[in-house]
Amino acid sequence: MSFPDPIAVFRTEAAELLEQIEAGLLDLNHDLADKEQVDAVFRGLHTLKGSGAMFGFEALAAFTHHCETAFDQVRKGIVPATHDLVTAVLNATDHMRALIETPDGDHEAMSEALLSRLRAAVSAAGLPAEAAASHAAPAAAAPAASPATTAPTGATTYRIRFSLPANAMVNGTNPIGLLNELRDLGTCAIRADRSRLPALDDLVATDLYVRWDVDLVTEQPRAAIDDVFIFVMDEMELSVETVDAVQAEAPAAQPSPQPVAASVAAPAAATPTARAEPVHPAPAAVATPPAPRTTPAPAAESKQAKSTENVRVPAERLDELMDRVGELVIAQSRLSQLANASVDLQLRAVSEDVERLSGELRDTMMVLRMVPVAQLFSRFRRLVHDLAIETGKKIELITEGETTEVDKSVVERLADPLVHLVRNSCDHGLETPEERLAQGKQAAGRIFLSARQQAGEVIITIKDDGRGINRDRVRAKAESSGLIAPNAVLSDQDLLQLIFQPGFSTAQQVTNLSGRGVGMDVVKRTIDALRGTINVVSHTGQGSEISLAIPLTLAIIDGLLVRVGSGRYVIPLSAVEECLELSIEEDMRSRGRSFISLRDSLVPFIRLRDLFKTGTKPDPFQKVVVISTGAERVGLVVDQIIGDHQTVIKGMSKLHHDVATFSGATILGDGGVALILDVGHLVTAGQQQEAQLRAAG
Repeated sequence: MSFPDPIAVFRTEAAELLEQIEAGLLDLNHDLADKEQVDAVFRGLHTLKGSGAMFGFEALAAFTHHCETAFDQVRKGIVPATHDLVTAVLNATDHMRALIETPDGDHEAMSEALLSRLRAAVSAAGLPAEAAASHAAPAAAAPAASPATTAPTGATTYRIRFSLPANAMVNGTNPIGLLNELRDLGTCAIRADRSRLPALDDLVATDLYVRWDVDLVTEQPRAAIDDVFIFVMDEMELSVETVDAVQAEAPAAQPSPQPVAASVAAPAAATPTARAEPVHPAPAAVATPPAPRTTPAPAAESKQAKSTENVRVPAERLDELMDRVGELVIAQSRLSQLANASVDLQLRAVSEDVERLSGELRDTMMVLRMVPVAQLFSRFRRLVHDLAIETGKKIELITEGETTEVDKSVVERLADPLVHLVRNSCDHGLETPEERLAQGKQAAGRIFLSARQQAGEVIITIKDDGRGINRDRVRAKAESSGLIAPNAVLSDQDLLQLIFQPGFSTAQQVTNLSGRGVGMDVVKRTIDALRGTINVVSHTGQGSEISLAIPLTLAIIDGLLVRVGSGRYVIPLSAVEECLELSIEEDMRSRGRSFISLRDSLVPFIRLRDLFKTGTKPDPFQKVVVISTGAERVGLVVDQIIGDHQTVIKGMSKLHHDVATFSGATILGDGGVALILDVGHLVTAGQQQEAQLRAAG
């Protein structure tokens, strides 16, 4: 069995910490008086610094320490939170990522530049840089206090007992760092409990056997103690209790336990006299007292509960498992086909059980692959914040439907297109505050990012309340580029779709953000590759709205297997509304108009036999499968409905990339191939056919 690389685990968890820190900073930027966000950012920075030091990322720990110090001053009320301070720390988080990815790189110049901005932000907030530095680590500047010192007014004495898992040292956890952090909180007496040390022959050199009892006198809140252990709390044992005055004096009557502490963990770096003390054998009087019966720390309970609920699994393992499930579904389909052709009742029973179990396994696997779009939307908060600063505009980002779930592979591929669309809205769509006020709008422009499920698709919408798309400029650019003929007649949607052409841009000047005509082309190509569609709506002076319709999953779907001529096709079941019978008489009556009356409404239908040019005669009793996307409906005329089918989606080859009627293919139980119909394309074709017939009278 292979164990995960501790450094890789740290990088993963550090990335999550940085995301939490960034989210807290952006929330704080909207409400600078939010104490909860200040505390959350401080805890994140504190944890990142401590864990970075444990795993040998010394440059990261040293750099993060300055940011932590700045927020410590905010937390204590020494300096107020300001927008400049938040921006400085946001910029610092980008540098922290670089320190994590390339710890051996040359980062000194960038570190100093960012720290200069941080010091300037702290100084501007009302605290001189020298004062900030003096507040950074008071424990480092003062001589080590005696553990027996009487607690100062307002201080609390805590008795802490903790033990780390046996493999803590192997995983990169250094107990010396934890003890030093406790020393930074106040005056403490540390006693090592070595009662669990085995005989020398049984001792494993890499295992940790020592437990610690710490009496801590501090003015810090209880949460500060939890923060020390927050990165290792999942697997450790920790109890913390408040000691009353009588108990607090008991350790003072004992001989100083400092030599024992020194024999196990070196004191803090700021106490050189303590480090110089010789190591003595532990006197008998310093035996570890029985631990008081206390309940575990609430934070520890919650962390332990959380660790049992969540398991980290590499994404590639999920992909591999999905491939295996897909192969199982195909094998199950083959088994069902054999069982249906057999008279063996036992074989049919086994086939039904396998079909049920494979269906449940498929559904479970699909749930594992689904992730909320909040993971995608959250990264745009930082993007909009930076773009607002770069463009000098006031921009608000409003998100909706963040709990909507999409296949993880879809989310990964949507990131770049959405970045281009959001940047385009910020740069081209929204006006400057002065222009907006002159038009009677609010000074701050708004960008709406929303997601919702519709049948088997997820609809992601990017909307702004800016100036809208200038159609005259789009037409002029298209004509000058040779994309359309002069004075060509185009529908409004066709005209707006021209913005997605390669190299197309109506920008009058190229900026760092846009103007090269590259971004929207990337959007179009990516959405096409996902078999999705793009719809653009724009109103001059009111803003633009771009909707992306994307399949929920690219792996396995429930399908309706149909026959047209001699070929078999799959219609995504999520898009099917109902099935009707179309007799020969009704088929003949509908020739030339292709409409059916469905509950007092006319629904256009497409004869797939004609569309696919099968060259076969229609069956006596054809079927109409009514499909829909949103409010739009269309009927598909097929020869036979075979039944439902668990469909493992296989991508089309590059030779068939431009065939818009199909979104993929699947392998049937008999080894044959069935093409999967692209519902969105067929609905659009049906609506166009309806419009043409209505126009013809």
